[in-house]
Amino acid sequence: MLDLKKIEAAINMISAEKNIPKERLIEIIEAAIKTAYKKDYGSKDENVVVNLDFDNNKIEIIVEKEVVKEVEDPATQVSFEELWEDADDFEEGDIVEFDVTDEVMKGDWAESFGRIASQAARQVIIQKIGETEKEKIYELFKDKEGQVINMKVDLVEGSKVIFDYNGNKVVLPKSEQVARDEYKAGNRYYIYVAEVSKEENKAPKVTLSRKRPELVPAIFREFVPEIEDWLVNIDKVVRQPGVKTKMLVSSDMPEIDPVGTLIGQKGMRVKSVMEELNWEKIDIIPNVEDAAEVIKKALTPANVVKVKPWKTPNSVIAYIPEGERAKAVGKWGLNVNLASKLTGFKISIEELKKEEENK
Repeated sequence: MLDLKKIEAAINMISAEKNIPKERLIEIIEAAIKTAYKKDYGSKDENVVVNLDFDNNKIEIIVEKEVVKEVEDPATQVSFEELWEDADDFEEGDIVEFDVTDEVMKGDWAESFGRIASQAARQVIIQKIGETEKEKIYELFKDKEGQVINMKVDLVEGSKVIFDYNGNKVVLPKSEQVARDEYKAGNRYYIYVAEVSKEENKAPKVTLSRKRPELVPAIFREFVPEIEDWLVNIDKVVRQPGVKTKMLVSSDMPEIDPVGTLIGQKGMRVKSVMEELNWEKIDIIPNVEDAAEVIKKALTPANVVKVKPWKTPNSVIAYIPEGERAKAVGKWGLNVNLASKLTGFKISIEELKKEEENK
């Protein structure tokens, strides 16, 4: 026998924990009971309606059939002859409701049906809760793709980081986490909404990230209104998450210094962004027409004396003062590799002796 009091208690608990409306959970359980009935006691073609009445601790199971002169499908149709003395109350095409509640819940099927329906309800609830949560998260973020949202860490379980967003639990997957970030309950982080998609017959997909290069300009947009006003453009971003970002910036207005605008007075703007990125280093480079000048700036913090074409197209040699190779190349080659990705040139480094620097 189905215990509606236990079902109601479970609904209240799940609704509170998962922030899913009780009405939605009731629909899920009614659908599960309907499926169980059709599978084991009725027909897959039958039109079954299940209603749970928790106020009166009752369940109602109804089978709907269409009134016809000649039955072709007994699962969905009933003839006037089968209606006996009630036939005069109906016309062809009317829908008749047959209450099978007592037959199922109080007859020989009662114990078996209660067990099967309970099992089906549990399985469907688990599945539907997952689908409902994905749908709910999709609705929360569907208009926020490409944006950053400031969220608080709710729970950390091993590599699983769960954020709270307006009372909803959202997960930052391990693949989108930055190793140097210290995720602690109560701490707040800017999270980039990398992907929001919903395809037919597939579960909605929402991907949140702290790792994507796009996170950096998205955070800058929060601190630099000139970006939102299209006065300053961030043209390209390359990044080693948690370590270093390099950005090409420009402006269509000659009187605006895009680099200075992003750095801010006394460096306050760029420092604010770096703090949000756990002090990840950020190099901001002016995107000018002279490719050699861009390459020189891209190799910051090294002082590049000159840049010359090398053996193949899109390859150059950057000449630096003696003793600055470590600065130009960076740890594990990171600085020169990021500079190459940013500029689109393969960059080789060569040191000059002091007497060669002015040649």
